[in-house]
Amino acid sequence: MKWALLSVWDKAGIVDLAKVLIEHDYRVLSSGGTGAALAAAGVPFTDVSTYTGSPEMMHGRVKTLHPKIHGGILGRRGIDDAVMQEHGIEPIDLVVVNLYPFEAMKAAGLTLEEIIEYIDIGGPAMVRAAAKNHKYVAVVVDPGDYGAVADAVRRGGFTAEERLNLAAKAFARTAAYDGAITNYLTGIDRAFPDVLTLQFGNGRTLRYGENPHQAAAVYGDTGIAGEEPLQGKAMSYNNYLDVHAAVGLLREFDGCAVVIVKHNNPCGVATGEKPLETYIAARDVDPVSAYGSIVAVNREVGADVARELTGTFVEVVVAPSYTPEALEIMKAKENMRVLRLPEPVVQDEVRSIDGGVLVQRTEPYREDWRVVSEREPDAHEMRAMELAWKVCRHTKSNAIIFADENAVIGIGAGQMNRVESAEIAVKKSRKSLAGSAVASDAFLPFPDTMEVAAAAGATALVQPGGSIRDAEVIEAANRLNIAMVFTGVRHFRH
Repeated sequence: MKWALLSVWDKAGIVDLAKVLIEHDYRVLSSGGTGAALAAAGVPFTDVSTYTGSPEMMHGRVKTLHPKIHGGILGRRGIDDAVMQEHGIEPIDLVVVNLYPFEAMKAAGLTLEEIIEYIDIGGPAMVRAAAKNHKYVAVVVDPGDYGAVADAVRRGGFTAEERLNLAAKAFARTAAYDGAITNYLTGIDRAFPDVLTLQFGNGRTLRYGENPHQAAAVYGDTGIAGEEPLQGKAMSYNNYLDVHAAVGLLREFDGCAVVIVKHNNPCGVATGEKPLETYIAARDVDPVSAYGSIVAVNREVGADVARELTGTFVEVVVAPSYTPEALEIMKAKENMRVLRLPEPVVQDEVRSIDGGVLVQRTEPYREDWRVVSEREPDAHEMRAMELAWKVCRHTKSNAIIFADENAVIGIGAGQMNRVESAEIAVKKSRKSLAGSAVASDAFLPFPDTMEVAAAAGATALVQPGGSIRDAEVIEAANRLNIAMVFTGVRHFRH
């Protein structure tokens, strides 16, 4: 006769698992809400209090913290048998526990006294004990594993490898749980906690990192990190970075839009009525850089777009959905990864530096667009500035972006000074910049960048403002008949 201890907050699937255990000669220990769920389903079990001889007390704070429970979990077969027999301790072979939902409740606006009650004590203690003694005990912390557990029970028990894997998963769960509590308690009345604990699952080793001599892996279950290609090669380290950049910009648009990214910078952005014409417009901004790029589309990809995509070398396509015909067409490009556009994930940005990490949080903010020039921008110029500004927010600093109403037409990125970014944007443009709008991610410290833009044909400029020489720059805008808008918000991107 084997014993299983079931004590779960999330009751999903627990009754079905208990029935399998009973059918295969397990005796079930349980208590509290789990016991009530089993009783309601007619599943026989032994109440923990009956087994230990000690009542549940302190409103459930103390129920499984007892030598007969922890002795049964920690007892080593063939070593501790005599002690267990002396004290009436039955060996527990399976522990199924999931914890109080502290992580979910910390976002519910509870007081400190209220949320303290969602810190599980008995659960983690049992999980850690079972995981430590995994040579003899299987521990299950995820309802998603119940199917595999039932299969193991039906075939007569768990292999050593299965118990080890379950133990590793259990320790990862308690580590994440303790980390969430630490982050909360050390972050009370602070914007960020004194001690930061992060954990991401679903780790996958990548072929290599940014370059072949570097090792790399990706972690995460949601967002871009959790996505696997619908078809094509496995994602690379650089693919993930570039898709992240492309999707961040793509989400700026509600209407049909296409974003093309190369080496973390946009090299083509367009809006339109239909995906095909929009893709072609974005690609034609810089067709040389579009070779080997990431293409992000915020509409379903149909056969027409698929045919156009397969006409050049594209590393990754990401879109909300694809028609069956489109997927069939793209199969011709075996190396092209086809990725589904996931729901956005709101989280802090974390970047490693020597000896630690930087953490950045973008709270909701409001820009204050105000015209500072004598000439007001017309409707065409305003729409062009809005597009240029969206792209500027997602381009490496120093960034200068030229755009018309529908597409970017000049991109200058990642230069050490703003004038050179403007000159590069002008040089790379394949269309006339006459009547275009230009955006700068930070204030213009001198009129020189605007003079380059005006000479190329730009008639409107949007920038954060805030320079000690703003008056001088405004005077230059009026002299050049440039309509200029200040937003009040800088968008450096390093």
